[in-house]
Amino acid sequence: MDATLSNIDLQRSNYDVDAIRADFPILASEFNGYPLTFLDSGASAQKPECVLRRMDDVYRRSYANVHRGAYALSQAATDYYEGARKTVARYLNARSDDEIVFTHNVTAAINLVAHSYGRRFLERGDEVIISQMEHHANIVPWQLLRDEIGIELKVAPIDQAGNLLLDQLAEMFSHKTKLVSLTHVSNVLGTIVPIKKVIDLAHERDIPVLIDGAQGIVHTRVDVQDLDAEFYAFTGHKLYGPSGIGVLYGKKDLLNTMPPYEGGGDMIERVTFEKTTYRDAPARFEAGTPPIVEAAGLAAAIDYVDEIGMENISSHEQELLNYATERLNEVDGITIYGEAQHKVGIISFTLDKVHPHDIATIIDSRGVSVRAGHHCAQPLMDWYGVAATTRASFGMYSNKQDVDALVDGLKYVKEIFS
Repeated sequence: MDATLSNIDLQRSNYDVDAIRADFPILASEFNGYPLTFLDSGASAQKPECVLRRMDDVYRRSYANVHRGAYALSQAATDYYEGARKTVARYLNARSDDEIVFTHNVTAAINLVAHSYGRRFLERGDEVIISQMEHHANIVPWQLLRDEIGIELKVAPIDQAGNLLLDQLAEMFSHKTKLVSLTHVSNVLGTIVPIKKVIDLAHERDIPVLIDGAQGIVHTRVDVQDLDAEFYAFTGHKLYGPSGIGVLYGKKDLLNTMPPYEGGGDMIERVTFEKTTYRDAPARFEAGTPPIVEAAGLAAAIDYVDEIGMENISSHEQELLNYATERLNEVDGITIYGEAQHKVGIISFTLDKVHPHDIATIIDSRGVSVRAGHHCAQPLMDWYGVAATTRASFGMYSNKQDVDALVDGLKYVKEIFS
């Protein structure tokens, strides 16, 4: 396996963030004479050398189209692609490789469920429950389905700190509730939703559950058998892998009841002009040439995360979150949004009399990269009564120097606007 850690002594019990940073080439960059302080991992994480090397190696030595070729190169590419499926299944503790569908990203995975499962099993008047803190990717697909067939969307509330109100969620269930679709971790607030409790509540009423794991998979260990959700979706580019590939986990028997979402090559058993029959999942949901090299890169990223250990990464990020929260509160006029009891390394904030975009632009001149805007969560922004926030989000490679650079940058912003 070529995804071994090049700079980390795995015998050590301590978390060596400097060694981890050395595995990410881009972190050695400078901007305007300042070292890069990358605090936008919540949007897309940087890539370790092993991912870059794996993808380059496949392109250079093993690239061909998969599944169709009887020649050696095609077989090698197929081994990479299907091997990646096995890696994902192992990482999620899925019962079968057949429960892993490769998509383009989380958005594509949720759309697949909305338009395949939704069209097959939901009817006019049926209810889908989402939450106040959903990303647009877990709102808009259901609105499209609502406009097409007449389902209803119900929105589970949160409190001011960003905690999901479980008791009120439970009261929303009715005989018309046919699906719950919730985020695992809020991309704005960092809130860790107690999805196991949500799933248990739903299953007591025989209601299936979809989990948007775009942020959850990055910060916590996910065991789909333990969770028992019907669907769990995540994306490669936030998990230190490439963009262009995502994953939909679905229970095998359920996937095979769902009609194909897209039609084309590789998802069929037999095509005539009169009728087409389809392969079982996951193939029926992977029409056309798939993200071959991206799958290999995702597998390398998962191997990398696994060798460091998600528990170690989570512990490091929690320590950094505590440090960052303390330091940011030193800045006059700051308001932090999202102070749930259980949250990950995502901090959204505003500064009095300074627009978030101005903050991001000014501190970028000092090498600090943060996100500013509504973060594809406009209903949540509306609920808090703000148009936008600035967001700093951490990855496994983030360190206290990054936090200090952010705080220094914000104090510089305050000087400019004083």
